[in-house]
Amino acid sequence: MDKIDLYDIDKNPTGRVDTHPKNGEYRLVIHLCIFKDDKMLIQKRSEACQKWAGLWDLTLSGCAIAGEKGRDAAMRELYEELGLELDLTGIRPDLCVSFATGFDEVFLIEQDVDISSLSLQSEEVCDVKWATLPEILSLREMGEFTPFAPEYLKLLFFMKDKHDVME
Repeated sequence: MDKIDLYDIDKNPTGRVDTHPKNGEYRLVIHLCIFKDDKMLIQKRSEACQKWAGLWDLTLSGCAIAGEKGRDAAMRELYEELGLELDLTGIRPDLCVSFATGFDEVFLIEQDVDISSLSLQSEEVCDVKWATLPEILSLREMGEFTPFAPEYLKLLFFMKDKHDVME
């Protein structure tokens, strides 16, 4: 298990590094969603994964390791899991969402990716495909997609072109 930086409730680094947050501490998780037109690149988690094995998921999910900023973790994880290099230098997360044990930075990227050229990390990912929001919601309803709230999935698609909540 990798060591992670731990944060306080205001997302300030505590200076403590460990493998899991203790009560009152939080970790940094990243999600990266790659879109092409009205579709998101989704990945199917390997059966070897500890959590949500065999389920479809967003393009990328992962935890920042000690010393990493969210964008650095996203670039590292994207290369490790899908073999895709993407420079996020100067890119801020489109959404920051709190959850019980951490903060989730979400990057929404428009990019045409040839999925046949991806190099999947077999321990983490067994398949990828492009899917529309209705297809993702259908997979979720059938219990084949990670259990994100449908409203959250809709928000990701809504925000992909906006990168701002103001009209």
